Amino acid sequence: MQNEVMFAGFGGQGILLSAKILAHAAMEEGFEVVWIPSYGPEMRGGTAYCTVVVSDRPIGSPIIKNPGHLVAMNKPSLLKFAPVVKPGGVILINSSLVPDRSGRGDVNELSVPVTDIAKELGSVKAANIVALSAFVAKSKIVPWESIKRCIHDEFKEKTKFMELNMKATEEGRKAGEA
Repeated sequence: MQNEVMFAGFGGQGILLSAKILAHAAMEEGFEVVWIPSYGPEMRGGTAYCTVVVSDRPIGSPIIKNPGHLVAMNKPSLLKFAPVVKPGGVILINSSLVPDRSGRGDVNELSVPVTDIAKELGSVKAANIVALSAFVAKSKIVPWESIKRCIHDEFKEKTKFMELNMKATEEGRKAGEA
């Protein structure tokens, strides 16, 4: 079993953090993991992306041309990466910022207003956690308790953000299971 997940959005949307948390949860479950971030001009508002490869055997190459799944936080990310997602994969779309669909009938599409949910919880900065949680709830790439624990671990030193992100985790789960 090997799963590849592409997280993509604007620089500053927490793309790399979401991917890091998923990689952490997969490692906690005993999987082989590769985390490949993209840096550069993306930090200034372009499309930032990060790939996480999760496997139950050694990973032959960290370079993935056709990811199994996509978490698209903005329209440029959806347009760029949705066409290359493998059939049968999950494409999560942040419908707060992307009114479009992937145009793919061969994937499991999940449209969630993650930015709006995060705003309702108190900060748009939690949108990445809502998206990550919805994606995991839908894809079941790692057990739910594992991702919840890893999100908690990520924020345990940042106590002022803990409550917000744990609420974002739960709201994301609800959206992913709907």
